[in-house]
Amino acid sequence: MPTVVLPDGSSRSFDGPVSVADIAASIGAGLARAALAGRVDGKLVDTSYTVDHDCELAIITERDTDGLEVLRHSCAHLMAQAVQRLFPEAQVTIGPVVEDGFFYDFAYERPFTPEDLEKIEAKMREIVAENLPVERSVMSREEAVAMFEGMGEKYKVEIIKSIPGDEDLSFYRQGEFIDLCRGPHVPETGKFKAFKLTNVAGAYWRGDASNEMLQRIHGTAWGDKKALEQYLQRLEEAEKRDHRKIGKKLSLFHFQEEAPGMVFWHPKGWAIYQTIQAYMQKLQRANGYQEIRTPQLVDYSLWERSGHADKFAEQMFSVESDSRLYAIKPMNCPCHIQVFNQGLRSYRDLPLRLAEFGSCHRYEPSGSMHGLMRVRSFTQDDGHIFCAESSIQDEVAIFMKLLFGVYKDFGFDEIILRLSTRPEKRVGSDELWDKSETALKQALNNSGLQWELLPGEGAFYGPKIEFSLKDCMGRIQQCGTIQVDFSMPDRLGAQFVAEDGSRQVPVMLHRAILGSFERFIGVLIEHYAGALPVWLAPEQVVVLNITDKQAAYCESVQKSLSDKGFRVSADLRNEKIGFKIREHTLQKTPFLLVAGDREVETGSVSVRTRSGEDLGSMSLEAFTQHLSDAVARMGRTSAN
Repeated sequence: MPTVVLPDGSSRSFDGPVSVADIAASIGAGLARAALAGRVDGKLVDTSYTVDHDCELAIITERDTDGLEVLRHSCAHLMAQAVQRLFPEAQVTIGPVVEDGFFYDFAYERPFTPEDLEKIEAKMREIVAENLPVERSVMSREEAVAMFEGMGEKYKVEIIKSIPGDEDLSFYRQGEFIDLCRGPHVPETGKFKAFKLTNVAGAYWRGDASNEMLQRIHGTAWGDKKALEQYLQRLEEAEKRDHRKIGKKLSLFHFQEEAPGMVFWHPKGWAIYQTIQAYMQKLQRANGYQEIRTPQLVDYSLWERSGHADKFAEQMFSVESDSRLYAIKPMNCPCHIQVFNQGLRSYRDLPLRLAEFGSCHRYEPSGSMHGLMRVRSFTQDDGHIFCAESSIQDEVAIFMKLLFGVYKDFGFDEIILRLSTRPEKRVGSDELWDKSETALKQALNNSGLQWELLPGEGAFYGPKIEFSLKDCMGRIQQCGTIQVDFSMPDRLGAQFVAEDGSRQVPVMLHRAILGSFERFIGVLIEHYAGALPVWLAPEQVVVLNITDKQAAYCESVQKSLSDKGFRVSADLRNEKIGFKIREHTLQKTPFLLVAGDREVETGSVSVRTRSGEDLGSMSLEAFTQHLSDAVARMGRTSAN
């Protein structure tokens, strides 16, 4: 006789085992119609799941984040079924949920066209109208392999054979379509109200460029048509703001096949990069950090001792020389411990804050790279704080204050905090993990800020607080982090002399604010659509002459501003002034200074902004102050 406790604290008892769907019906017909899944004692399950014990239960609908994920996962199956109805020879591979949508990879003899996507979408609507039941089943690996071999689905056979363990596998069937899946899924295909296929692209099988090229169809699904329309509008805006397109248009950077996943910075892009680095260097020095530099190539044995080789070998580049194997640095932390280990440290030396703009390399599959957002070569604003256990909360609080100030300077006011706790595969004892997690929880609670829990998402060596920005389109961009690590300093022999004379292992706090320069610059470009705040703009001012008679004056204005540290150029081409204004406006230059005969006579400049605003005539001194004020405001949206 199971008793079910609902989210509002009420409870219901049943005479015997009962399905989630029946429990929803007992609450109300409306909830029964809306139910997509259930959450039993924290675990997502199908509505067909049988409850046979006392538990906590939440009925999941389209209004829940989990409900949207179930919808999208199920919509991927709906799309795959439609594809195979229209193109029976197409083989289905992998179809996961991604942010705001889903995709499926298909092997088919010819490329899918936009017209094909329209046909697939229409067929999906037909299947929705059929309202097919979605049924879960379990079978052995041998049965599953035999079934998919009989269907000619070689990719599914390969997937099943690669899954470790020997337990039975779960499958979901709707009509003639069946696929391997953990679930849960919607109870019937009639649950879909709003979906759209967005694009098709190439993708290598298993993300490996040495494998065959497949076709990846992307789509999105929402609880209602209004939400879908709003998303499509955001998608259109995101397309306009794509940092890759803006980067090319403004000549900030480029990529090429000779160095996949590695950035070629152009002068303007490098100016942004250097401005950010100089800002971070100044701020870190003011907050007690000492900047260091560590090698790019380090003997592979160090990565074995630190634990990285065991966890990240597939992501590490290596090279052999003089009969020794080296790793190209994938991260900075083991090298920072080597700096700490030089000389005997005392408790009086702690906390020791080391910072490095560390250049790192990691192997990312070619199919996963995405402009500046995901690269193989990147620079972190990395830092490590070596401290005593008693100082963890103070150091976390100091770091958080620094981080929030930085984000405000870049124009981000809405920050999301998440605590990621111990993963299944980790190093260190449970006792150490308990202490680490408790310290971070207390630091978060002391801050008075709201935070979310991400169970099992910590690093292999310790829990972490993740700091995510919300950009102008409402997208979440995870950038900053601080992680508590009791294990790696011990593994690499770090010690300090405590106040009582004993040798103790320091706690190591891994911290970053921007994450990587490359990705953070990509986020900035999209957030501002290329129109960066004046302090970050690669070119802050351009001086324009109307005729050749003003050329010498324009050059003197340029020199005066450049001598004061501003980034200024002069456009003295023999072109119409309207043409030059338009060109530099499209290049997102914050201020355009126009000089004609009157400006030369009065020693002034006519000031325009990139938004088209005419600020009128100003003396050079007045404009210099105006420019200084704009730079000083940085990206802050308020005085706080």
